[in-house]
Amino acid sequence: MPDLQRHELGLGERPALVLVDVINGFTDPACPLGSDATAVVEACRALLKVFRKQELPVFFTTVVYHDKTQARIFRQRLPALNVLEPGSEWIKIDPRIAPVEGEAVIEKQWASGFFDTDLAQRLDAARADSIVVGGLTTSGCVRATAVDGLQNNYRVVIASEATGDRNQAAHEHNLFDLQAKYADVLALQDILDFVSTMQTHQTD
Repeated sequence: MPDLQRHELGLGERPALVLVDVINGFTDPACPLGSDATAVVEACRALLKVFRKQELPVFFTTVVYHDKTQARIFRQRLPALNVLEPGSEWIKIDPRIAPVEGEAVIEKQWASGFFDTDLAQRLDAARADSIVVGGLTTSGCVRATAVDGLQNNYRVVIASEATGDRNQAAHEHNLFDLQAKYADVLALQDILDFVSTMQTHQTD
């Protein structure tokens, strides 16, 4: 079957950075959900640096379960998720990319950063017209957030080095699939170069 024709859309005039679940529970191998994600964290740090310098919107997501009813089927399938409870160190953003004042941390219970959250409304309020997505994991929450970003009518760019997965094959296959239909998958340096030279417009 021939591949579909597609157009790379790139970023708009006011991109936002969405860092998905770069939390201790996923970046610390001591957690049952975690793995060594040092390279991903460092790539996310590079994105943060340039977005902050350009005073562009930045959003983080984390996963928190406040009671047994939240995402109960998802948690039945993946019981390790139950460690992500209020007060746990596992739900905190990795300190290497800690949010600064004015950067929202959005709690979610499912894979997508958009599902049952106010991320879309926050992006709209920030006048974002496109998003750069990084974080963990490529086959799970990054993928779901990227697809929902498109479904909320945002151009979506994924920084390939700023995403990761416990399984390298899953990482590569999902980036291939996302590039095929839902997002532009670009090298980190290309995104850094583009954003650093933008003429940004501040919100009113």
